[in-house]
Amino acid sequence: MISKASAPGKVILFGEHFVVYGVKAILCAINKRITVTAEEISERKISIISNIGKLELEPNEPISEITSPLKPFYYLANKIIQDKNSGIKIQVESEIPLGVGLGSSSACCVAGAAAISKLFGNNSKEEILKLAIEAEKTIFQNTSGADCTVCTFGGLMEYDKEKGFSKIESEPNFHLVIANSNVEHSTEKVVAEVRKFKESNEEEFSKLCSEESALVENVLKLLKENDIKGLGEKVTQNQEFLETIGISNDKLRDMVQIGKASSYGSKITGAGGGGCIFALTDESNLENTIKGFKDKNFECFSVKIDFKGLDTF
Repeated sequence: MISKASAPGKVILFGEHFVVYGVKAILCAINKRITVTAEEISERKISIISNIGKLELEPNEPISEITSPLKPFYYLANKIIQDKNSGIKIQVESEIPLGVGLGSSSACCVAGAAAISKLFGNNSKEEILKLAIEAEKTIFQNTSGADCTVCTFGGLMEYDKEKGFSKIESEPNFHLVIANSNVEHSTEKVVAEVRKFKESNEEEFSKLCSEESALVENVLKLLKENDIKGLGEKVTQNQEFLETIGISNDKLRDMVQIGKASSYGSKITGAGGGGCIFALTDESNLENTIKGFKDKNFECFSVKIDFKGLDTF
């Protein structure tokens, strides 16, 4: 028996960092995917092959002792074959760059949960999401589950810490050009730096949170109206807030300026300190924006919103 599933990556459009302090974030699934193939095998072992390496272990190894980035797959396979007398072979194929804030880990967990569980029965998307978040906690203990949620259901989503997520029904028609700084960064370290900024500048930070909150409410209206130019202005404004809290650097700043030159707006996405930025475009300025990054030798690619989410086949 073989089963396959794929899940999209994601971009944080608005609200990163501020979401930790109660502001809504807006996330967007993108049409770059992780595909996982799972196969039940007679040998009692769990074997995982991917472009970042291999992992092969017998069932019931302590998860805390596994250091491989592939351990979410091991966790899922081990959980699902507990009462079976067989093993599982897993193959992972990725179109998403790893470790740059585009949801590769979450997409792996979602596609892995779907493909592995489908070997032994049919689960709803809600059940798969629950498994995926459990698996993601083996690498990011404090995950909010927001990334896994948008990778499962696709489209656009608003998320806040208190109320969780809700789907945004708008279907705006824009492109994002994503450029990779290739600068390694630690999300935990950047989050800690933002916390320090907040503690030293309580009044300014509180004002920024209020402004970001108002910005996000405006964005929700602009998404409904498919007002790409208006959204671009909010992208630029959000980037200014991210500059203020100190998550940028010279390279990211240069990339944002390159993006702004021909797009409607450009900003950091995710933790900052490295990783990616995006530029918001439509058909009219897509090629020029890509050319702007390529002329300066930045790795970039374009994406659209993925409205499908998890796909099993």
